[in-house]
Amino acid sequence: MTDAGKPSSPTPYVPRQISGPVLMGVVPGQPLAVAHRAAELAFSLGVKLVCAYVDVTTYLAEEPDGRAEARPIDPDGVDDDIEGISATIAADLRAAFDGTGIDWSFVTLAGDPARALGRLAESADASVIVVGTRERGLGARLEELLVGSVAVHLTHRQHRPVLVVPLAPHRHQPKAGR
Repeated sequence: MTDAGKPSSPTPYVPRQISGPVLMGVVPGQPLAVAHRAAELAFSLGVKLVCAYVDVTTYLAEEPDGRAEARPIDPDGVDDDIEGISATIAADLRAAFDGTGIDWSFVTLAGDPARALGRLAESADASVIVVGTRERGLGARLEELLVGSVAVHLTHRQHRPVLVVPLAPHRHQPKAGR
């Protein structure tokens, strides 16, 4: 309401140009369909693609000087091949994107995937976060039951849009005789 008692007019919506990067969550062995969709979106928007792998065997610890450092959850069970996993993912992405004109980068993060992707999205001012669904099967269902869905956690823990790329959609098979 204004001082004169008349309702104030709402501020009109003014669209803004999207300028933040597309952030894509990557997991080992993930089909390239997720990377392709994320790259197409980044290319169409004219923004950078940031690909992020989150190492769930580590967590972020804040050092006394204020910087954060990744530390293993179980120091005795350290996966010595984490650099190898990251290097393999980066090589797969390089093979998929080199020569395409896509401006992209790759980063390895630590901790809970949804929290790590959310932090990176905030610091990079990402326009959208792209993730894939899990492969179908009993193992994937059990994992989702135990740790939850990264996509669901992302939609509840931060304000950016989340694009979920289906990896193995269920195809409806018509019953015989219909």
